[in-house]
Amino acid sequence: MPKLPIISGREAIRALAKFGYLPDHQTGSHIILRHKDPPHRRLTIPNHKELNKKTLRKIISQAGLTVEEFTGFL
Repeated sequence: MPKLPIISGREAIRALAKFGYLPDHQTGSHIILRHKDPPHRRLTIPNHKELNKKTLRKIISQAGLTVEEFTGFL
């Protein structure tokens, strides 16, 4: 299993934007992203300084990506 880097919520949003996920709105400290093409998947990203590795792995999985694909765009 590849190692995940320690990144912030903003860095995760920047990387996911390269895959077509754009900010939709923000509720409290969580930013909701929505994919621009159908199916319009929605992701919730905590706006924290450091994302928990389990949380980041789950976000990557929900985005339909592999860890290798995601880390390639950091």
